[in-house]
Amino acid sequence: MMRSYNPDVQPPASRSLLPTQQELATRRASGISGVLNRDYLPSASTQLASGKVQIYHTESERYSPGGTENGQGSEPVRDRIVAERSAADAEALDLEEANGRTHGNAIRLDDPSLEVEDSTGYGHGNGNHLGLNGDSDSGDGRPHQGDGDLAGSDFSAEPIAAEPERGLLPVLKNRNFLTLWSGQVFSQLADKVYLVLMIALIASRFQAAGQTISGWVSSLMIAFTIPAVLFGSVAGVFVDHWRKRAVLVFTNLLRGGLVLALPILLWLTQDLQPFVGLPVGFLVVLSITFFVSTLTQFFAPAEQAVIPLIVERKHLLSANSLYTMTMMASVIVGFALGEPLLAIADRLLQPIATSLNLGPDLGKELLVGGSYTIAGLLLMLLRTKEKTVDADESLPDVWQNIRDGLRYLNGQRRVRAAMIQLVILFSIFAALAVLAVRLAEIMPELKSSQFGFLLAAGGIGMAIGAVLVGQFGQRISRAQLGLYGSIGMAASLAAISLVAHHLLPTLPLLVMLGACAAIVGVPMQTAIQEETPAAMRGKVFGLQNNAINIALSLPLALAGIAETFFGIQAVFLGLALLAIVGGVLTWSISRTQSTEKSP
Repeated sequence: MMRSYNPDVQPPASRSLLPTQQELATRRASGISGVLNRDYLPSASTQLASGKVQIYHTESERYSPGGTENGQGSEPVRDRIVAERSAADAEALDLEEANGRTHGNAIRLDDPSLEVEDSTGYGHGNGNHLGLNGDSDSGDGRPHQGDGDLAGSDFSAEPIAAEPERGLLPVLKNRNFLTLWSGQVFSQLADKVYLVLMIALIASRFQAAGQTISGWVSSLMIAFTIPAVLFGSVAGVFVDHWRKRAVLVFTNLLRGGLVLALPILLWLTQDLQPFVGLPVGFLVVLSITFFVSTLTQFFAPAEQAVIPLIVERKHLLSANSLYTMTMMASVIVGFALGEPLLAIADRLLQPIATSLNLGPDLGKELLVGGSYTIAGLLLMLLRTKEKTVDADESLPDVWQNIRDGLRYLNGQRRVRAAMIQLVILFSIFAALAVLAVRLAEIMPELKSSQFGFLLAAGGIGMAIGAVLVGQFGQRISRAQLGLYGSIGMAASLAAISLVAHHLLPTLPLLVMLGACAAIVGVPMQTAIQEETPAAMRGKVFGLQNNAINIALSLPLALAGIAETFFGIQAVFLGLALLAIVGGVLTWSISRTQSTEKSP
């Protein structure tokens, strides 16, 4: 509908785009200068005179009797508002721009996407700022020119903006995320192949003929697990006080340096006498494993915390789906292809290793250490727009920060429920890692040493599920996705219990289990990122990693015992029950919180 502007018609005096002078003073005292509140927008009436947008501080200035300061003339009083932002305001707003969101329900004056729908009929235009054509004031005080004069002419409503892009494509266009993702590919590959490398070193250097490898591997796993239990939460506290980009870069470079130094250290210690009954070279392997695992405790929360800094909130689900897909692809490579990859690397570098007398495993060490190093170099290109850290800032009170994180989780039911479901999810897959060995043993088509193919099937399913969630998951709530995925996991586990002795029906069920696990895991991780403020992410993700690492140890210890006493069918049915309980719990908590927030 076309309307003509009539300067003789005055807008209703009760409508105002901005707060009163008293409200403005109160907001400036609170450090919120240069920000409009959306609560004023639905009933706001834009005021047009000579094709210009007029914004007034107070109702008395808004429309004076004569339209000028002295009461004479026909034009309204013009009093443009200049957005005066302090350095802290500007930094906070820049950070929110990177995230694609604003604090609470506030919007910036210079936001080019801001549009006001004038329901009163006093102003309809197709300009840029405030949904109008003509001059308007930006947040930095500079006028924005429109493409026409609206005074005394007809004008039509601004057409509705196109729906924003969804799915994986917008994330793949994000250069910063591509940088992080590329670094993740090499880092995750090194993580998953590292244990395969250590076991290969033990078998070739320390295991005696006819001796079982179990004792050596158990010692290795203890060295790998202790840092996760001791430093998981502590690392998250420090990550909150350090620049995430620096943490990502240095943890990868240091891990790469440790692994690359391993051939030299083993060569230097090969002729030393055993210490406390153990070869010195094996103690070197345990020490490097301990330090690599410790650095990983800092890398993991920093990686999770940096994703919301470089990805807009509306694209977090897609970003996490790609993250999960990459992690699962690395699981496939690590379990199913890790040993062949290491063997190929050894063959390629065997002449160099022989000439330098550095042992037969030089290719393996260069592959893993080089992957960590490449990840660190790639992450140097990452730009996160983080706040500059004060060099004089004292070290954080670790225990107080951990208590702050626990207190935050206690007050955030949705975050707590999502974390509980993630712990349940990882516990189920930890048990599956143990049960896969037993499955391979009872299947005529496989040997027990080929259990990695069963885990790889689950990894393929998780990659498929992650892609589906990233492409289509925005249409469904996080809680519903978690519930549907949990139901699918329970159905898959129950079905596996019925066909556990046969490979062909088990493989597609494992793929389905993995896909449903991604439908649970990706939305839950995204929900934690969305609901957790930037200042708390390191603490929360540190607590999450700590809880997951502790929870992983229980299924690893108990799954085999339970299978021995109750049978593999009963154990799979118990895991199915656990999956459905986790899904229903998270769904019910989310519904309860939504009901409490609704008027």
